[in-house]
Amino acid sequence: MTTLEILDRLVAFASVTRGGNLEIAGFIRDFLQARGFQVFGLPDSSGEKCGLFARLGGGDGGVLLSGHMDVVPVTGQDWSRDPFRLHVEQGRAYGRGTTDMKGYLAAMLTLADRAAQQPRALKQPLKLAFSYDEEIGCVGIRQMIGQLAGTIGLPERCFVGEPTQMQVATGHKGKAALRARCTGQAGHSALAPRFVNALHLAADFVTGLRGLQQDWAQSGAQDPAYDIPYSTLHVGKLSGGEALNIVPDSAQLDFEFRHLAADDPEGIMAQLTALATRTAQPYRHRFADAAISLEQVNAYPGLAVATDAPIVGYGQMLAQSNSTTKVAFGTEAG
Repeated sequence: MTTLEILDRLVAFASVTRGGNLEIAGFIRDFLQARGFQVFGLPDSSGEKCGLFARLGGGDGGVLLSGHMDVVPVTGQDWSRDPFRLHVEQGRAYGRGTTDMKGYLAAMLTLADRAAQQPRALKQPLKLAFSYDEEIGCVGIRQMIGQLAGTIGLPERCFVGEPTQMQVATGHKGKAALRARCTGQAGHSALAPRFVNALHLAADFVTGLRGLQQDWAQSGAQDPAYDIPYSTLHVGKLSGGEALNIVPDSAQLDFEFRHLAADDPEGIMAQLTALATRTAQPYRHRFADAAISLEQVNAYPGLAVATDAPIVGYGQMLAQSNSTTKVAFGTEAG
């Protein structure tokens, strides 16, 4: 099978994040086992999803190629073609996940096929990782990574495939997704000043977050290799209230921070916790239980590889490029 033929098969699997992925995982498993790879299935707790580790050749060391099987949804999007059918036109391949990242998976499987035809040519083992739920915050690899040593063995080098225009990417920011729950006091809106409006609490907290973002931009750590050279805060969702004539006693705020390697995420969490406490304090003279509590919903670490690390030079040789880059999005490489 050519790379495009493999990609055609992979795109046809609607392995959308939050859905099952057993069909695409089964195809990859059978493909590799038929070529002599040792394959380990790593199911999640639901039994509806499965990651894979595979190895040709034995022992520790070697090179690990790593990619994720899931893709983002297509619901509500105006596709001019069937997103789960590969279309090749004028040198471009169209379909959900062709770039991120089933194109990389197809390249991995093509290489696996070539290596299986010449197993004696391998000086070190070739190792492959196929994960799930990457698109919702690198969830699957977090469950899988602890089993790497006990299955295919720790590699010497690892390349994680992402769309980088074939540049060697040495870094990305870490991320934490957070939820702020604001507790106020319910009452009739005709007497609104007597009560603590939870949406007001949330709005004040958002103002504080914007101030903190301004501080980071002006005086925080900087890395000019990134499009946005400092750590960032982003508020994505605010909800609360039941009716216009009722003072809301609860509100919920979903937000995130993406941090440079130089900014300690625990230190950022301490800043956010202190901000939540300060924001709620003026309301407590009216309602002692007024509060803002923070919950970390998800997080993944950043990546920071020194540009003079041996793997960087190795990657540049393979990519035939002398440059490096850092990407704005998060990846499983961290």
